[in-house]
Amino acid sequence: MALQEHDGGRGDRAYRPNVGVALFSARGLVLIARRIGDDGPETISPGHEWQMPQGGIDPGETPEAAAWRELAEETGVTRASLLAVHPETLSYDFPPYDGPPHRLSRFRGQRQRWFAMRFEGTDDEIDVTRSPAGVPQEFSDWRWERLETAVELVVPFKRAVYAEIGRAFRRFAA
Repeated sequence: MALQEHDGGRGDRAYRPNVGVALFSARGLVLIARRIGDDGPETISPGHEWQMPQGGIDPGETPEAAAWRELAEETGVTRASLLAVHPETLSYDFPPYDGPPHRLSRFRGQRQRWFAMRFEGTDDEIDVTRSPAGVPQEFSDWRWERLETAVELVVPFKRAVYAEIGRAFRRFAA
């Protein structure tokens, strides 16, 4: 299933292989983190800086391995269990971008495999401000939020994907 809000005139560009993680607390809330700023074509807008952990799949890496790696890199979380994998890949297009060359600017958008996971640690283990060496910090803050609210807090170009994640993973939510 490819969910796309707009083409942006980039139909000839490939989608970047990517994963997303819906990390659920024991209370059925999902972890969202506040982005620090734009990342090339991955722009944010005031009031829509929040998102769930996500990131690219490295060459030779499985989507599940990428999901675990991204979760650890972006949040510090290593204690979680896999609940479900969305059966299809979901895609979104980047908004038009005319900024300086960027590692993402050669892509049309991102094609994602989404994973639902249950957090098995304590909140003090979550740290979105400390990234491994060589990995830029992406977030300034985090919180637990209702899954359906996450759709309203993410940038508009990701909303169709988040709405689908809300439908697919609602059985794990509060």
